[in-house]
Amino acid sequence: MADSWDGSYDHGSQSEESYHFERLHMEPIYDSFICPLTKQVMKDPVSLENGQTFDREGIERWFKECRDSGRKLVCPMTQKELKSIELNPSIALRHTIEEWTARNEAVQLDMARRSLNLSSPESEILQSLQYIQYICQKSRLNKHDVRNNELIPMIVLMLKSSSRRARCRALETLRIVVEDDADNKAILGEGDTVRTIVKFLSHEQSKEREQAVSLLYELSKLEALCEKIGSVNGAILILVGMTSSKSENVATVEKADRTLENLEKCENNVLQMAVNGRLQPLLNHILEGPLETKLSMASYLGELVLNNDVQVFVARTVGSSLITIMRSGNPQSREASLKALNQISCCEKSARILIEEGILPPLVKDLFTVGSNQLPMRLKEVSATILANVVNSGYEFDVIQVGSDHQTLVSEEIVHNLLHLISNTGPGIECKLLQVLVGLTCSQATVLNVVAAIKSSGAIISLVQFIEAPQKDLRLPSIKLLQNLSPHMGQELTDALRGTVGQLGSLIRVVSENLGITEEQAAAIGLLAELPEQDLGLTRQMLDDRAFELIFSRVVKIRQGEIRGTRFVTPFLEGLVKVLARVTFVLGEEHDAVSFCREHELARLFIELLQSNGLDNVQMSSAVALENLSQESKNLTKLPDLPTPSFCSSVFPCFSRPPVITGLCRLHRGTCSLKETFCLLEGQGVEKLVALLDHNNERVVEAALAAVCTLLEDGVDIEQGMKVLCEAEGIRPIIDVLVEKRTENLRRRAVWAMERLLRSEEIAYEISGDNNVGTALVDAFQHADYRTRQIAERALRHVDKIPNFSGVFPNLGGG
Repeated sequence: MADSWDGSYDHGSQSEESYHFERLHMEPIYDSFICPLTKQVMKDPVSLENGQTFDREGIERWFKECRDSGRKLVCPMTQKELKSIELNPSIALRHTIEEWTARNEAVQLDMARRSLNLSSPESEILQSLQYIQYICQKSRLNKHDVRNNELIPMIVLMLKSSSRRARCRALETLRIVVEDDADNKAILGEGDTVRTIVKFLSHEQSKEREQAVSLLYELSKLEALCEKIGSVNGAILILVGMTSSKSENVATVEKADRTLENLEKCENNVLQMAVNGRLQPLLNHILEGPLETKLSMASYLGELVLNNDVQVFVARTVGSSLITIMRSGNPQSREASLKALNQISCCEKSARILIEEGILPPLVKDLFTVGSNQLPMRLKEVSATILANVVNSGYEFDVIQVGSDHQTLVSEEIVHNLLHLISNTGPGIECKLLQVLVGLTCSQATVLNVVAAIKSSGAIISLVQFIEAPQKDLRLPSIKLLQNLSPHMGQELTDALRGTVGQLGSLIRVVSENLGITEEQAAAIGLLAELPEQDLGLTRQMLDDRAFELIFSRVVKIRQGEIRGTRFVTPFLEGLVKVLARVTFVLGEEHDAVSFCREHELARLFIELLQSNGLDNVQMSSAVALENLSQESKNLTKLPDLPTPSFCSSVFPCFSRPPVITGLCRLHRGTCSLKETFCLLEGQGVEKLVALLDHNNERVVEAALAAVCTLLEDGVDIEQGMKVLCEAEGIRPIIDVLVEKRTENLRRRAVWAMERLLRSEEIAYEISGDNNVGTALVDAFQHADYRTRQIAERALRHVDKIPNFSGVFPNLGGG
């Protein structure tokens, strides 16, 4: 007997508890079983010519070492040189060892079986599990013994142990037991075991998690278990999460990824992966699967909610394939592909990809086709939705052919067809096609084509009628479309709104809804703001409907903070102010307009709005309104009634003195106020307008300068207007505007103002030395339009730049 034997297998690779477990339960062993070289039980005993017996693997390694070192081939026991290295199998000894091993392993396996219960000490459980691992790794046949001895359910029971070490080793043991053994995998897949294994995946960064992933990977190699693994709630979600983890063990991440690859064999798993962000398997099925699979995957893709980046990825990967499916005549194919394309066309980048892949021609064909091959109305609605999505990508739709006769989306015939569908289908399609027109009219490159088609079709009346639609989804795009058309069809829209009862009122009701500020409200007020200000009939109707009062109240509420910032507050306020300014364009014709401005002190409000920094359009509209109000001041000012002269004064005028009347406006020479006559001398109106003359936005500067120029117009005391501007430090900003020559309109205004100012000898004297002013006036005299050149010539005369004799231009007229 070999008392110093180290064990029947290499226990250096196993734990101490399993080694001691084996020593405790082994039958006695004979020296002849042990290889003198390896000190292990021989697996394949062979004899040398001198009768010495060794394990084949050990003696072959000995011979190799001798050759490698250049030594003679000798017997390792006798050290005598061998004439032959022929190895003779010791068959009888081998059979004896195998029988001994089988009996020993049976005893040890039985001992392990008795130790696999939750009441056993942790050390015994660990020893038993370690031994089962050893025998399974030693021979695949032993895995059958483990199965036949019903050890698999007992190992599974250890997953419920209170010992983490025992649970971890049980997972490891199960992996070894089922490795390359379909029968053992099938047994492990019975009952609730897979769900139990999946639960260990939730143990963040633990050995149990790593072992559970490895075990699931082995189980997933059996196709029959793939569906069962995927059916466990949360299994695929956790595995997908692990594949993108930055903190996970690299090997664990790889096992999770390979497990998911195996699970792709089951279609339901592919769908679950897509829901949880792993889309590639689904896309692969669309690209390479049979038709039935392509359709089911495309249908499911149509139900997913995808973020923008994913939409772009999907469009690049399968966009072309989906469009090809859409072109087919099969109704099921078209439905599946349309739903998928609808999902991936929502963001600008993905929509552009689909356009480049050729989505527009079949899409337009589906919309316009009638007869036996036409799409059902519910699918036409999907087609309309996709078209709306891609049109809002901002692509150049005037160059993409969508019809057989080289038509584009903005060709007259195509737009007419869209308008026809809008008027003859249900709200679902109508709202989407209105969105298509909204997209096409947002671009300066295509809006005029759409405008021309609408004019030629006479469709403006029917489009205006949608303002009264009860469905907000229909009303909003119609108002946005009309807003886009209004700069190009302002008078037609105005006539349509005035000509149909209720539609103007419907717009005002939308604006005045007390629901915060919505996109619909911003679009409605934007539409009203673009209508021609000079249309007296529309303004009259708005006065009669008390629309301006509603608009005024909304402006006040925004300024008082009762309506707080939403994403639409800026365009809403800009539209409100511009529409409110509309009432100032008809002051001369409508006394009600004057009364409204007085009652609500609009002049004061517009002066305050001049300080709306960052809101250029509000400042510009306010300045325009103040120009109109200031021009009307001279007509509203009450001139004083002079007393009748006495008899002596009438007989002897030299003895009379002109009456002294105090409190009169020095500009308008009468009784003025900001509220009653809209005089800019009150409320710091002049100072605030002057402050805008160095604004970055030329349109704001132009509006402010136009309002300032009302102080120098005929009908007021121009000399006093000059003084007012001097006091407000407004001369230099006007000069700067003239010198900078930012736009032709600004130059025209600045030359006019400068000619008026230069009528003052004092101002003319101060400015005459400014070469920049002279240069700017000369440039205007030489290059501006006819009227501005006349005015520039007069200005140059004031500073003696042109001799004061008959001018270049006859009939200059007076100032």
